[in-house]
Amino acid sequence: MLKIDYTLCRAGSMNNYSYIITDTETNISAVIDPSEAQPIMEKCNKLGIKPQYILNTHHHFDHTDGNIELAKKYNAKIVCNKADKHRIEGAEIFIEDGQTFSLGDSVARIIDVSAHTQGHILYYFEKDKTLFTGDTLFNLCIGGIFEGTPKQMFEALLKIKSLPDDVLFYPGHEYTFSAANFAYRHNQGNENIIKYLNKAKSNLETLHHVFPVSLGEEKLCNPYLQANSLEEFINL
Repeated sequence: MLKIDYTLCRAGSMNNYSYIITDTETNISAVIDPSEAQPIMEKCNKLGIKPQYILNTHHHFDHTDGNIELAKKYNAKIVCNKADKHRIEGAEIFIEDGQTFSLGDSVARIIDVSAHTQGHILYYFEKDKTLFTGDTLFNLCIGGIFEGTPKQMFEALLKIKSLPDDVLFYPGHEYTFSAANFAYRHNQGNENIIKYLNKAKSNLETLHHVFPVSLGEEKLCNPYLQANSLEEFINL
């Protein structure tokens, strides 16, 4: 079973979420997308965690800047897509679409979603119904298409939509309320989006984060997941 903690990095600018996950059976831990080393080290110290792995979803600096410092401090191994082998410094373990990565007894299936970047991957812990989406899927929006095509992004989202509705997803940034107006208009202010936004506001006020949201809720309210064809997706 996974225990999930987080740190908000680059607060007030890019608002990155870096996750610290621990397999509770073995106490083996990892950091997902360490945007900055210092706040993550402070959080790990507070939790009494020494991560053995650093898991990257893609090569962008705001998801990898903490890699080397954390790897040196904890003697942790950096894990990334084989396609990012030459773009992520210090990486030692390389994974590919369809393979699995074991964090103790917790197992993630690797899903390639090349579009935001080529080689972007998701970590899907099927048994724990947990999905880490990096910069592919955010609350009520998606990541920009920097290295791929709209067709690739649409196909990436179809992969996410194929997962069960009760899977909880953890995004790489807090963008909920910057995306809210478009999502509200697209959904014509219906009951689903109102419920989503009320819950998001409550979570942000009490928990200081919106995640996790179920894929079922996201499918009902995220305009980009609601698109049923590539043409519809492109015209959003």
